[in-house]
Amino acid sequence: MAWQFFSRLLKDRAGNFGMMTAILLPVMLGAGGIAIDVTNMMMSKTQLQDAADAASLAASTAMANGQAANDEEAELLARQFFIGQVANYFGDDTAEKIGNSTAFNVTTTINGTSKKYDVGVNSTYGMALTPLMGVLGYETMNIAVNSASTSGTEQTRAALSMYLALDRSGSMSFMTNETKSGTCDNYTKNSWSNPTGSNKPCYIRKIEALQAASHALVKSLSDADPEKNLVRLGAVSYNDQTQTPKAMAWGTDHVKTYVDSLPYKPTGGTDASGAMEYAYKALVGSNNTEASAHTLEKNGEFQRYILLMTDGEMTGNGSSFNSPIDQKVRGWCDDAKKDAIIIFSVAFMAPDNGKKLLNYCASGSENYFQPDTMAKLVATFDAIGKKAAKSATRLTH
Repeated sequence: MAWQFFSRLLKDRAGNFGMMTAILLPVMLGAGGIAIDVTNMMMSKTQLQDAADAASLAASTAMANGQAANDEEAELLARQFFIGQVANYFGDDTAEKIGNSTAFNVTTTINGTSKKYDVGVNSTYGMALTPLMGVLGYETMNIAVNSASTSGTEQTRAALSMYLALDRSGSMSFMTNETKSGTCDNYTKNSWSNPTGSNKPCYIRKIEALQAASHALVKSLSDADPEKNLVRLGAVSYNDQTQTPKAMAWGTDHVKTYVDSLPYKPTGGTDASGAMEYAYKALVGSNNTEASAHTLEKNGEFQRYILLMTDGEMTGNGSSFNSPIDQKVRGWCDDAKKDAIIIFSVAFMAPDNGKKLLNYCASGSENYFQPDTMAKLVATFDAIGKKAAKSATRLTH
């Protein structure tokens, strides 16, 4: 009878489902836990990666923009930014723990006039798993993310060719508002050319103010071009006649010497038409001289400028306003502007007709100046030099 009982027991299948369920239940629970935890892991990894990317980019951008003064400040900014982003996903406490275990690396590389900022963020997070995964013996899973961002400031000096057309007529002998030591003849419109009365204090003459202003201009340009391969300069002075010009050349020393050699007591009337013709023909696009010179120095692009300065109105060799000469100067200004040559114009202590002419010639109101003191003239030339030799900063990611 015993063997019959065991035979029936072996043939009985009523408990198979329970047995299979008991055997497979841990596996099914583990599989369910894997599905849930893998989904959570992928979401958490994406969130951490977004936070790391944002933090590294914020820090490198802050360095490039000058908002972070050094590597330490950039690292602190990256850490704070990262923790703030992570807190949006995991809460403040967890974010603080993750932030404290995250490595932030900031490196600044300087190469000539350019700077590059590299920021790296490396974070690891031990994500707690669901109890279902505990059935398989796993309680946590590490999530690792890495982010790197590069920003930089590349400072490029603008290549340029500039021609100066400077007034050295008789009125440039007239006194300004500033004095110097010693005695001298103080010329004015009413006392030219036989001054009377006191010659002390000695007033600085307009021609001296022009020379001081030119020093400021060439300093701005030379500071921007220490290697003398970006700035080409030329100059010509005029009264009622156009004087011998100083040809275009690299650097600024030749023009400084030219302006310094202008006479202490200039004479003559005023006619800027010949000087403007010289300047225009030296820079006009159909003249390949400047383009060839810049190409040899590998200056892919360069800007052309004319600086026109007068303290008077167009009179020719007379003493009264000469409208035909004024119109002739305007014509050369028109030709230059049509050829995309930028004109800076400076009416220094000039009468209304002189101001009107130079205002007309300027390439926009922002390029027209009418200083009425020596200090303002110097500041004007300095500003023109800085504007022409402007530097551009760009952000790269």
